[in-house]
Amino acid sequence: MEGYHKPDQQKLQALKDTANRLRISSIQATTAAGSGHPTSCCSAAEIMAVLFFHTMRYKPQDPRNPHNDRFVLSKGHAAPILYAVWAEAGFLPEVELLNLRKITSDLDGHPVPKQAFTDVATGSLGQGLGAACGMAYTGKYFDKASYRVYCLLGDGELSEGSVWEAMAFASIYKLDNLVAILDINRLGQSDPAPLQHQMDVYQKRCEAFGWHAVIVDGHSVEELCKAFGQAKHQPTAIIAKTFKGRGIPGVEDKESWHGKPLPKNMADEVIQEIYSQIQSKKKILATPPQEDAPSVNITNIRMPTPPSYKVGDKIATRKAYGQALAKLGHASDRIIALDGDTKNSTFSEIFKKEHPDRFIECYIAEQNMVSIAVGCATRNRTVPFCSTFAAFFTRAFDQIRMAAISESNINLCGSHSGVSIGEDGPSQMALEDLAMFRSIPTSTVFYPSDGVSTEKAVELAANTKGICFIRTSRPENAIIYNNNEDFQVGQAKVILKSKDDQVTVIGAGVTLHEALAAADLLKKEKINIRVLDPFTIKPLDRKLILDSARATKGRILTVEDHYYEGGIGEAVSSAVVGEPGVTVTRLAVGKVPRSGKPAELLKMFGIDKDAIAQAGTWFWMSECDV
Repeated sequence: MEGYHKPDQQKLQALKDTANRLRISSIQATTAAGSGHPTSCCSAAEIMAVLFFHTMRYKPQDPRNPHNDRFVLSKGHAAPILYAVWAEAGFLPEVELLNLRKITSDLDGHPVPKQAFTDVATGSLGQGLGAACGMAYTGKYFDKASYRVYCLLGDGELSEGSVWEAMAFASIYKLDNLVAILDINRLGQSDPAPLQHQMDVYQKRCEAFGWHAVIVDGHSVEELCKAFGQAKHQPTAIIAKTFKGRGIPGVEDKESWHGKPLPKNMADEVIQEIYSQIQSKKKILATPPQEDAPSVNITNIRMPTPPSYKVGDKIATRKAYGQALAKLGHASDRIIALDGDTKNSTFSEIFKKEHPDRFIECYIAEQNMVSIAVGCATRNRTVPFCSTFAAFFTRAFDQIRMAAISESNINLCGSHSGVSIGEDGPSQMALEDLAMFRSIPTSTVFYPSDGVSTEKAVELAANTKGICFIRTSRPENAIIYNNNEDFQVGQAKVILKSKDDQVTVIGAGVTLHEALAAADLLKKEKINIRVLDPFTIKPLDRKLILDSARATKGRILTVEDHYYEGGIGEAVSSAVVGEPGVTVTRLAVGKVPRSGKPAELLKMFGIDKDAIAQAGTWFWMSECDV
């Protein structure tokens, strides 16, 4: 085939020897650990040998070099063979493989980025190819570099819909620098995979998704070399027929061995048998990459100019987000935007109009969109911002939690939060999103309430590590901040106060404006309330909240366009728990909502200005009773 040069017999034998050394290392490591997946490693031994010691171009002592080819082990349970590869390449000491899964070792049961050779965490199946697509898209369209991306998948995970979202994406964007290797070893965890060894069906499915698909004997290094050597103008799927537990007598292609290490006596015998097949101990040196990836700096990205809003003017924070993102795009050509066919609602279309080459339309595939963003962000190549309705991020929760495990720096903006979106009804209303994102260990949760704070949130998110979530709203609300107002992560704002405030009211987004309207109503009754804008729900400004509470007789009232569970009220309650004399009263959405006008829904669920004013009056009356 074009671009293919058959290796000589000496090289082919060396690759066979390498594959068998990888088998031995995988068996030794899992037996020493007393757990792991040696059979899943053994089916992929020849694939890994050919990939890393014939096909891929990389610097073995610098795994994250920007010029290197990329590799994603989507079947993350086969981690021991990935570790064996890097020991074979000379990056890891071979003795370290025997520390697999120990708390003192970085060699976790599944790949994680604390390992220098792992870009994204895998193990929750079906996500690796999406991340690989993000890497390949970055290489082709942003870096315009020659590095290629390889992703090894197991046949069991091909039942995951997210795999096929990624397959469609790769075809749409003609990612000819991407190769997926399907390790069709027939057996899943508890049963055979649904298609077992129906190789032609796998091929037809891949071709239907627009991939060049070739079937190979996954244990033939010669066939693998040939398949990897075929250059095509579309993504390539190498469909490798393999056998689980290859090379292990009595275990190969047998059920009930998934995730089970070999007992030591059995392992010793098998290792001796495999070792007898190795003809040479000489190792193959990795081929260095072509060094053509550009130098990138994504630190300290700042807005080119301050905000330009006028106090009192009205704008929806979702629109302010789109304007801010487009503006930030002028500060760095590494700011990129992704959307799920909602760009005319999230207003990311403004970014697309101003920076069309840095906008990725991911269509209605939110799980894959998050995975693409994670892939784009690897090796600090880009600063991605994903946007869709906040409600639709819930379907990508697994991808988001894995992004945190991946130590990824991605930014997600969810619009149409809460019942305040109105007539579209509950399927479109995000009422669980704060709870979801607060539960992510590396997350920062922004909830801006006007155009100025939204613009500041976008700038801060671009420079904040971890998973950043920006919650935006549909209604147009007044600008309440001056353009020179300073915002910081974890720093709340006192919007309204007096010396005799009865209660501290904490709201965000639409409920902050309802709180200010309630303050006007109460003022006519000569009742004063203090109004706080938390700005970030995580981290929360505990000090300012406590200081305000102490100034208002220990009373806090939270009001939010979110369910009671996991939102602002619970965040505040957690922050002040154990503080003597401080009580928290919460107003939130208490049941599944319905369609209606925004004002009607806010009133129905008791989170509008009247409900806040009623609570404020109750606090005042209780004070009078005392």
